[in-house]
Amino acid sequence: MKQGFVKVAAITPKIRVAEPQYNAAQIKIRLAEAYEKNAKVIVFPELCLTGYTCNDLLLQEILLMEAKNQLMELAAFTQGHDSLVFVGLPFEKEGKLYNVAAVLQDGMILGMVPKMHIPNHAEFYEGRYFTPGEEAVSSVFIGEEEIPFGCNLLFETDAVKGFVVACELCEDLWVANPPCTGHALAGATLLVNLSASNETIGKDEYREMLVKSASARLVAGYIYAGAGEGESTQDLVFGGHNIIAENGTVLTQAKRFTCESIYADVDIHRLCMERRKMTTFVPDNKREYLVVPFSMACEETELDRTFPCMPFVPSRQTEREKRCDEILSIQSYGLKKRYEHTGCTKAVIGVSGGLDSTLALLVTVRAFDMLSIPRENILAITMPCFGTTDRTYENACRLAKALRTTLKEINIKDAVTVHFKDIGQSLDDHDVTYENGQARERTQILMDIANKEGALVIGTGDMSELALGFATYNGDHMSMYGVNAGVPKTLVRHLVRYYADTCGDRDLEEVLLDVLDTPVSPELLPPVDGVISQKTEELVGPYELHDFFLYYMLRCGFEPAKVYRIAKLSFQGLYTDDVILKWLKTFYRRFFSQQFKRSCVPDGPKVGSVALSPRGDLRMPSDASAALWLKQLEEL
Repeated sequence: MKQGFVKVAAITPKIRVAEPQYNAAQIKIRLAEAYEKNAKVIVFPELCLTGYTCNDLLLQEILLMEAKNQLMELAAFTQGHDSLVFVGLPFEKEGKLYNVAAVLQDGMILGMVPKMHIPNHAEFYEGRYFTPGEEAVSSVFIGEEEIPFGCNLLFETDAVKGFVVACELCEDLWVANPPCTGHALAGATLLVNLSASNETIGKDEYREMLVKSASARLVAGYIYAGAGEGESTQDLVFGGHNIIAENGTVLTQAKRFTCESIYADVDIHRLCMERRKMTTFVPDNKREYLVVPFSMACEETELDRTFPCMPFVPSRQTEREKRCDEILSIQSYGLKKRYEHTGCTKAVIGVSGGLDSTLALLVTVRAFDMLSIPRENILAITMPCFGTTDRTYENACRLAKALRTTLKEINIKDAVTVHFKDIGQSLDDHDVTYENGQARERTQILMDIANKEGALVIGTGDMSELALGFATYNGDHMSMYGVNAGVPKTLVRHLVRYYADTCGDRDLEEVLLDVLDTPVSPELLPPVDGVISQKTEELVGPYELHDFFLYYMLRCGFEPAKVYRIAKLSFQGLYTDDVILKWLKTFYRRFFSQQFKRSCVPDGPKVGSVALSPRGDLRMPSDASAALWLKQLEEL
């Protein structure tokens, strides 16, 4: 429960139709298992105490009384456990029958939520038995206890900030204006659905889409528990399709026809953060809800949830290839528009033989092809200096030729040497001035050639470098359009690989593969024995770690301790905890201290859910302090 993680469960017990005692016994068995796993919200299917398929037997007094008796037995069974349990049963109130979800905790019945929308079409005949539930909350007596009864019930605990639970039943989700919309606007962050949705061809996909859509649209967690084995198969079959989703993503779902229990860790704090930043998510305080408080211990949740090491990169190849093609299109269309607006027909780009400049050149070629501008109008300029190796120099030249662009070589050693003499910088002093002087000389050349040719300078720096400030201010930091500004380093590699795999040109593929095999380096320090001596990831840390930190800090709003916790899980066996913590501290220090570089970056296209443009996603002061974030890490 700490850091907002709440373990939840959707459980389908094997039942017997019209035998509540047996069904209650099966529910107890599965409840005990859920308690062992420390699930804090446990959802069972619609009418699971009697069976959904009782049909006219639902009108029998003996069945209704036994269901009520077994409900009280189940409530007693929850004594000593603080988990919130949702169980479905038929319940009579004032001479009318309702399809309800009873909410149990620690020996008590906290509330009863009736189904609002009663289907009476196709294979469903619930209107024969049930009365639609009302939003307004009244009460019923079970024994001597007065229980809240109504659709507008919220169950809230202060154990986790923002942890508010609401309930709907089956058809409620399938209608045009489902109750969950009102529940979420009234404050519910976790929605549960007790369902008895039968199986027909393709219905599982539609059901999954509904759950995903509801969780995305309402920025909520959603637990869907479906009826399964034991229901009558006289005319229908129920597959026990259980689904747990969060903010549009299915965390887990059951294999149908197995009575499988599923568990997931829903992140309540992330949901609250998403709602905070979404200004169009406006709470509706006009609706009348009764808030039922409940107590729950705030414990450490043992996480079953996994967090991908590379959150920017889809793990499945087909999805990754689709993502790569889409990103290349966004980049090239952005550049295409800039050329249409300016009327320019030439581009200047510095090619180093590294990944970033390679991707920028590929994007520029694609944009020029869209505009039917000859590729010869792309001036690919290689500018070797003190740190340039034969491998990167040759790859830069081969790349420019394979793409049929105009290659121009300008050796900047003499110019940099004269500049260093002018400012009193020793060639033997390999400090930051030595490095940045070369980067700024290259940018000056690119800018001046662009003026001379009536061209635009295409930026090559990527989003990961912007996040860390690993760019020379007014050097490679500057351009006239930064095509890679929205692309993290871990994704750059896959974009270049995708281009290599799909270009259909053996020579181009060969050079792209060698670029991919080259260590990431700014090549500003002299090589050793002809080999790159300056490797970026040895200086600032592994980019796969920094991209991980960046995603979960900005996209998910995680605090440093939470980022560290999930990083340890995700990179277990790859990096020690000490190494992760070291680079996480580096990340926060650099992210805050280098904002001044991001505050004046050139235009460039956003391609994903995380972006650093000061005109778009990240409005951050350049002099903000990182002390609060670093303090939390020091206390770990």
